[in-house]
Parts: sequence; structure tokens; C-alpha cells
Amino acid sequence: MKLTSTAFEAGTSIPKKYTCQGEDISPPLEISQVPTQAKSLALIMDDPDVPQQVRMDRMWIHWVLFNLDPHIKQLPEDISGVGVLGQNTSGHHAYMGPCPPDREHRYFFKLYALDTLLKLSPGATKQELEKAMEGHVLAQATLMGRYEQH
Repeated sequence: MKLTSTAFEAGTSIPKKYTCQGEDISPPLEISQVPTQAKSLALIMDDPDVPQQVRMDRMWIHWVLFNLDPHIKQLPEDISGVGVLGQNTSGHHAYMGPCPPDREHRYFFKLYALDTLLKLSPGATKQELEKAMEGHVLAQATLMGRYEQH
């Protein structure tokens, strides 16, 4: 399975448009090579580079999205009305763009192909999603982008 973006290459800087310094909208994502037996897709975007004084676990969850149609080939920028939104670290059921307080951070978009539709409510946390996905992941793809405020 592959996850790419037309807005940035893997490992490069996420354009300002998709951050707290821009429009703070989700970037376009391209999805390919999903296993044919997949029943749903799930997406988590997180930042593991948070200063420990901000969060003890050093992790900030920016986006949780699940029960996406496995036949979907792209998520256009500023996507809405697709799948079920989970809760980000700020407590919102929405995409939250990169906004590092101190230096360049890495942002991981993690896509999962699952063999089931998940029985989770809107607003499920990353931890609840990961627990529900246990034993159901058929494939995984990751796209990493970077951002530093200027």
C-alpha cells in the first residue's frame, strides 16, 4: 500500500498552507495499492517530536480518521464528510495542522487497511482506534513530512 501527497514529497517540508501559519487545512493525499480484501481504511497523523514540557509522552495527535471507504484513491485538501473523525490532542474532531513551538518537527501520516469496519463512535481517540485495529491490519503505509515555523 502507498500513501503520497501532491503537496509535498516524503521527508520534505509540508507547505505552510496546511499548517497553523496558513489555512490549517488537510493536505491532499493519494492512496494506492490497497489490499482487495480491505473493508475500511484508517488514518492517523501525529507528531512525536513534542517537547517533554508540553506533553510528557512527547506525542501530539493532529488527525484521526477511520471507516474510510477502501476504494477511495485520494483525499482532496480540506477533506470533509468522508469517514469518521476521531479526536485530536486539542479535543477537537478535526484536522489540526503542524504548529511546532520550538523547532522543526516530523509529522507522520499513517494509513491502515483493515479487514473490518470499526465499531467506534465519532471522537474516538488514537489509543481507542489503535486498540480497535488490533488483529485487523492488512497493510500499512506511512508518509512523513516536516515543518518548522518561520
